[in-house]
Amino acid sequence: MPGAPSQLRLAHTPLLYRLGEPQRKAVLLGFASFLTQLGAHPFLPAVLGVVSLRAPLITVVEELENRDLLGFLWRCRQDHVGSEAPCDLTERRIFTMSNQVASALDYLHKRDILHGNVGARSVLVSRELTAKLWGLGNAYARKTQEAPVVEGPWQKKWQAPEVLARREATQGSDVWSFGILLYEMVTLGDAPFPDISVNELMQYLQRGKTLKRPVNCSNSLYSIIKSCCHWKEADRATLSEVIRKLQSGEKSANDKSVIRVPEPINIEKYLQEAGYGETHNYTVF
Repeated sequence: MPGAPSQLRLAHTPLLYRLGEPQRKAVLLGFASFLTQLGAHPFLPAVLGVVSLRAPLITVVEELENRDLLGFLWRCRQDHVGSEAPCDLTERRIFTMSNQVASALDYLHKRDILHGNVGARSVLVSRELTAKLWGLGNAYARKTQEAPVVEGPWQKKWQAPEVLARREATQGSDVWSFGILLYEMVTLGDAPFPDISVNELMQYLQRGKTLKRPVNCSNSLYSIIKSCCHWKEADRATLSEVIRKLQSGEKSANDKSVIRVPEPINIEKYLQEAGYGETHNYTVF
């Protein structure tokens, strides 16, 4: 992640080092095969090949110059005069990019694949600001059961209540996480529920609380966020409904005002607010 400290980058690295070398090689080759079998989609990174003759094994994907969306959002917080990479986000651009991610997620769901890790950290951005959904390690693990599902404290504030309660994830769980992604985009990379600890999150949600409306967020965008983040899965919008709302909202969204947050990201504060390193115990009523 551009500009992030090593502890944040390492936290997102699959824990394959717990496996022996033969098993690790099998998992990496299996993952590459899984990516290839997904087929081509305009909003999934294209897999160009696999280097497997010698260690380290490498999966080669297309270059996406702006790298991960979270780092890109953090760079958008300030004007960078002379920067090669564009960092201007308008509300319409948010609608466009989030619709691209939703299209890729819908593609996975139609193949009976849950993503399980939707968030700005799991989206890559091209030079032209096309957003492509990535972070498919746990999708591979759930689909094939040939690798460990890796979860950590950095995922908790993006997870739906049923996942926090250790129940089975569903497509509706991905929809919840997609709502959190929209919040990240409009805040230029704020952690969700910044004033609530991981340990208190379940009880907070049980009381009917939800994400507070960000200052820069329009009514139409905030209504989509709320429709994704209902406590009961049955009350959430389906992904098809979300896509329709995004497409409709894009037509009327503001394309003039650039979203700005004057303060650069404070990494230590972000780590704390995002729940890194917290233990988590929930009481489910």
